[in-house]
Amino acid sequence: NIKRQTYNIKTYTLSFENEQKRREFSFKPGQFIMVSLLGIGEAAFSPCSDPAERENLEITVRAVGNVTKTLDRLKVGDVVGVRGPYGTCWPLEEAKNKNILIMAGGLGINPIRPVITYVAANRDDYGDVEILYGAKTPNDLPFTYEFDDWRGMRNTRLLLTVDVVPKESIWEHNVGVVTTLFEKMHASPDNTVALTCGPEIMMRFVVKGLKYRGFTSGQIFVSLERRMKCGIGICGHCQLGTKFVCKEGPVFRYADVEGLPDSIL
Repeated sequence: NIKRQTYNIKTYTLSFENEQKRREFSFKPGQFIMVSLLGIGEAAFSPCSDPAERENLEITVRAVGNVTKTLDRLKVGDVVGVRGPYGTCWPLEEAKNKNILIMAGGLGINPIRPVITYVAANRDDYGDVEILYGAKTPNDLPFTYEFDDWRGMRNTRLLLTVDVVPKESIWEHNVGVVTTLFEKMHASPDNTVALTCGPEIMMRFVVKGLKYRGFTSGQIFVSLERRMKCGIGICGHCQLGTKFVCKEGPVFRYADVEGLPDSIL
């Protein structure tokens, strides 16, 4: 299936042609897959679907490059290649019996959406959940049809923001970058795990703001899905200091990447 989310974002539902592969495949929230198009290339995407759903797999993609623009032209029934999953996942085991603070920007919500789904299905295992999510404009927000469900989760708050509100748009939420929501959030460092994903410049200020509010580097987890090409640590495109994002990430405890060379975090 292909579902349009915004003017340049679509969600693709993939189903394995091989029945055995379908039975064998699973992923953990935060991991990524490599999607290939014959004669075009391949790119890394985080599955954004329910990790408990074994029949299908969803990725949400913005059409911006050769692979994604070609993907944008495909139709239901077309075939793509998938390998993976690769990489590390969000610390859902470590987060049990703790509060969860989520801060996402733009398509940084992709690897975090399965966290929300998983927590909703295992609600008694976790404490309060607070989701701070922003995009450039209201027209750039995917999954808007799920926002009421997220708000409806027990002991869960959803705070939304956009950088700019076009004149023709109706917007009843915050205006400003994601970090402006700090003033409205309830989450505190006490027994809380913080998860963030989005543009690196956004995550830089998220981490700075969290640390200012008493969060430690060990409580903060970041997803650094950047420059990944091979997905298996061979090409070196994703090297971050001494680490390879595709093998040792993309999810890192901030304490493990803090101060590394070539990192704006």
